[in-house]
Amino acid sequence: MGLFSSPAKVYKPAADVDLGPGSDEFYISPNVKAPRVAGLLVKIFVWILEMPIVGQIVLYILKKDNLINKLVSDADIPEPPLFTATHNWEDIPEQNVVLTKPDLSAAERVQEAVGCLPARLEATLAADAPLSGLKRWTIRDFYDAYSSGETTPVQVATRFMAAVKESSGPGLNMAFFISCDPEDVMRQAEESTLRYQRGAPLSALDGVLVAVKDEIDCAPYPTTGGTRWLAAARRCEADAACVAQLRACGAVLAGKANMHELGAGTSGINPHHGSARNPYNAGKIAGGSSSGSAAVVCAGLCPVALGVDGGGSVRMPAALCGVVGFKPTAGRLSSAGVLPLNWTVGMPGILAGTVEDALVAYSAIVDQSQPSYLRPELNLPQLKSSMSINNIKLAKYAKWFNDSAEDIRSCCDKALKTLQAHYGWQTVDVTIPEIEEMRLAHYVTIGSECTTSLAKYLDKLKRSEIGWDARVALSVYGSFSSRAYLNSQRIRNRQMYFHKEIFKTADVIVSPMTGVTAYTLQDDAFDTGELDYINGAALVRYSIAGNFLGLPAITVKVGYDKGGLPIGLQFIGRPWSEATLLHIAFAMQEACAKGYKKPAVFYDLLKKE
Repeated sequence: MGLFSSPAKVYKPAADVDLGPGSDEFYISPNVKAPRVAGLLVKIFVWILEMPIVGQIVLYILKKDNLINKLVSDADIPEPPLFTATHNWEDIPEQNVVLTKPDLSAAERVQEAVGCLPARLEATLAADAPLSGLKRWTIRDFYDAYSSGETTPVQVATRFMAAVKESSGPGLNMAFFISCDPEDVMRQAEESTLRYQRGAPLSALDGVLVAVKDEIDCAPYPTTGGTRWLAAARRCEADAACVAQLRACGAVLAGKANMHELGAGTSGINPHHGSARNPYNAGKIAGGSSSGSAAVVCAGLCPVALGVDGGGSVRMPAALCGVVGFKPTAGRLSSAGVLPLNWTVGMPGILAGTVEDALVAYSAIVDQSQPSYLRPELNLPQLKSSMSINNIKLAKYAKWFNDSAEDIRSCCDKALKTLQAHYGWQTVDVTIPEIEEMRLAHYVTIGSECTTSLAKYLDKLKRSEIGWDARVALSVYGSFSSRAYLNSQRIRNRQMYFHKEIFKTADVIVSPMTGVTAYTLQDDAFDTGELDYINGAALVRYSIAGNFLGLPAITVKVGYDKGGLPIGLQFIGRPWSEATLLHIAFAMQEACAKGYKKPAVFYDLLKKE
């Protein structure tokens, strides 16, 4: 490990790169050179990094050893930079969809989405109930129960508050929420109950509990971003746009879900607000940074939650907790009222117990505020049958697909073969070049944008207010040069070209969602956080294109590892092809649903016998 630079990579023009299955492009599996550290070792490392000269030397060595300098900062890249991941609207033909009218309200869009659902959900969703006891109630189940008078939003909210209290107690310490106001939850539930009694619910979401990641403004709560200082520095003045749309549909906003501090990690370990635990095994991580959002949905406390996805932060914890994680095309949802931690890679996303609920929530929060001539059309998938679309081509890059733990690899491969057998869909072998280069370029981008957006606060803040692991992240983020950032955007341009070419021959790209399943929470990390870049790199391995390139992506559970922890499969789509992704994810869910297992920590808020 020396201080002298190794030769920087010289990239050939993107148009000259072979994307076929026989390409000689070299796949680089992440070879992270950084040991796991926590507790006192994290503190010592922070002190070293924050020393004026020594810290800069250590940061240089870290970037050199982990190939950031060679593949990004010092690289010779022929393409110009591409600074955003936005896409012009393209009218892509999609099968079996409903084109919504452009000026519908959020509640009217929800009604349209409910009309796209199968006639009878309960039999499908609880098909495995006799074996596993899992009854994952959907938005429509709650709506039907409220409409029939079988139960009320007040009764469900009361059960919810009891479950939050129990799960937060010393016996479980699940740390689902950063803040949850019982009075506010009950007030919303009482108002919803009155609407049902009058026969005038606002939509199918009326009275349905929805958790909101504490990176998204939701009155009356402060927005902490997982910190203990940001709420005082930045006041929450009003609901975020996506929250306001849910509220207009009558949803009961259930509180602010836990998250990794500043979104700067993949584990969900938070030294200030507790570490959200995985309901399938409370000794395992929930994933980050939308840890609480994934965990509350998994545990049955809410059928839907909002998260923010800047580097897989919705889809990754969704996969680890065995729920659906959905990130639409960049620009499809409004980011107004979301902490601006990463302008060009982050956006709100949806965590849901089922693909159907992801569709309903998506229909509610899609951004229709733009002028009609700028607004992309909104297609909703007709999910009446999992056999509703055909001739789907799934692009698979085998070297990347197989770069995961054995249980994940075999489970995802089996799921892919199930799709082929059940629906006759075709797998297309491709090469997606420079995957590791893209991961590093995204890391430079999200880190640079995070420190820039927080600069006005950090300059006035005592370092002791920030968690130890977040201080490491901010030190690394702040070390990236303008050249590194610009070269990262040149890599973004290359990857945009590669993916557009691949989508000329395939409808979606398929991959595992994570390279490892949820790993063990260790006691030495609770007070300081931890630095585990090896597991971190494995967790984000398949996440990056969705954020760096603004592509829609969805993950759905396809099985479990030998320890009973969930495994997710991911589908990445063309820009604006959300309806096709939801169709494919629904088909995958239907093929796997009979094998779904009940989490160890789970609450039945409808209490149906």
